[in-house]
Amino acid sequence: MSSSNVFRVFRGCRALMAPARSSSSTAGAAVSASKAATAAEPKPKAKTKAKAKAAADSTKPKIPNRSLGIMKPMPISPALGRFLGASESSRAEAVKQIWAHIKLHNLQNPANKKEIHCDDKLKAIFEGKEKVGFLEIGKLLSRHFVKTE
Repeated sequence: MSSSNVFRVFRGCRALMAPARSSSSTAGAAVSASKAATAAEPKPKAKTKAKAKAAADSTKPKIPNRSLGIMKPMPISPALGRFLGASESSRAEAVKQIWAHIKLHNLQNPANKKEIHCDDKLKAIFEGKEKVGFLEIGKLLSRHFVKTE
């Protein structure tokens, strides 16, 4: 194999391209040198499990147990409330229940799975549209969530 082919295969890794060393004299010297280096270094003290856990807990930010983002329950519009049967819901739960309704009533277009045929319940939520793309669901639901600040 020529040197240019070796360079291409190993991408210039010098350790792989270096000539082989004699095994007996250099290997023994390398092992004894590494033993001497480890013996000279002081070993760090091992922490107990309780101390390690306490140290880890003190560095974690304190987050209260509350839902954030799309998991946060919010007040919803009366139309979505009638569909879900609740006065407030999280976005994730609303989308989950809408998809359950779509699957239960077989409203997904078999030829184009991205398209959903709306029945009367879905038309009430999705501005009276006959067909809705599945990527539109989030956008059409956003107007049903009442912002509270």
